[in-house]
Amino acid sequence: MTVPLDRHFLVELQISADRVSQLQRIVAAHLRHWDLELHVRPVCRGMAELLTNVHRHVGDGHTCTVELRWSGRHLTVSVADEGAGMPRLLGTGGGGLSRVMALSDSWGTCRTDEGKVVWFTRYAEEPRGIDRVPLSPLPDGSEFRSPPTTAPAPAEPVAVFDPALV
Repeated sequence: MTVPLDRHFLVELQISADRVSQLQRIVAAHLRHWDLELHVRPVCRGMAELLTNVHRHVGDGHTCTVELRWSGRHLTVSVADEGAGMPRLLGTGGGGLSRVMALSDSWGTCRTDEGKVVWFTRYAEEPRGIDRVPLSPLPDGSEFRSPPTTAPAPAEPVAVFDPALV
């Protein structure tokens, strides 16, 4: 099945704590529009971790770019920032890149001329659920208006123990 090529979203913003939740709502709306409802929560949580890391390690007010790209099979979320330091996966703790790793199928980082990009992917195949073609109208119900049939009368109970034989 082919997916239209417009499954791409890109936004550049100045990072702040308020912007993280605002961008989560925007990304959630895009994912719902793309019929990827099942991925809204994990993708938004992973993206929030990446943006929080930018806020914490690069600083308030710096510019970063968030990009979503859906190929019809894989959804990639990337966050590019101006920070020089590369992120590290720490063995302790449950946040940051550890959480991104748990919420994704793959993740990675790469240096750029301006800083770095941190990305993660999730397998997100196009849903094949409900047919979007109109169904034929329901019958008028006349065949269901006949009186219900009566259940057969229960059979006479058979005595298992006969006192005359004792």
